[in-house]
Amino acid sequence: MNENILIVEDEEALRMTLGDRLRSEGYVVEFAVDGREGLDKATHLPFDLIILDVMLPVGNGFDVCRDIRREGLATPILLLTARDQTAEKVLGLKLGADDYVTKPFDTLELMARIEALLRRVSALSGQNIYQFGPIRIDVRGTKVTRDGVAVYLSAREFQLLRYFAEHVGATLSRDEILREVWGYDAATFTRTVDVHVASLRQKLEADPKRPEFIITVPGLGYKFEGGKGTAASS
Repeated sequence: MNENILIVEDEEALRMTLGDRLRSEGYVVEFAVDGREGLDKATHLPFDLIILDVMLPVGNGFDVCRDIRREGLATPILLLTARDQTAEKVLGLKLGADDYVTKPFDTLELMARIEALLRRVSALSGQNIYQFGPIRIDVRGTKVTRDGVAVYLSAREFQLLRYFAEHVGATLSRDEILREVWGYDAATFTRTVDVHVASLRQKLEADPKRPEFIITVPGLGYKFEGGKGTAASS
């Protein structure tokens, strides 16, 4: 196991309890006690998951989540919210969080959500760097740049882009993408793929209406052409 998890939480008792539980499950745990420290560690150290409390001193969790994504990092973020309010949850997801748990939470539910998020990005061995023209994908660092400038991607967008990069030149059906990237089997979610592809094109393509990288294959799905560049590994 040995995945690295950052816990950004100002309540010492919860921080220690959660840290002890995660360590007992085999995870490597790092702590931050406020928003400033959390952002600094999240953007300078490699983590597989960030558990982020919303109510923090020196910058709230929403601000930290937003700034992590602005740095171009796609590390999965699990928000801890103190109130069961839909508006708070929606805001967190819009800012780039991948999931949330409301305090007080059931430890078993939290562990299940942590495991689910880590499963989506667990295959980090093999090729770590992909280069397609101006686009560079750093798998281990969960970071994407275009012409050297960080590109903000949600964790799901990063996982989708990585899947495309790993299958460059292959035509991928929406059902396959849903199954491999989302873990869904139902075809009723196919619109989800289209929405995320459109978002990736807006962020990566010079002209999203005439894409060079993510090509639509009518009636079949999508193909990642790699534009004018080639893939490189390290």
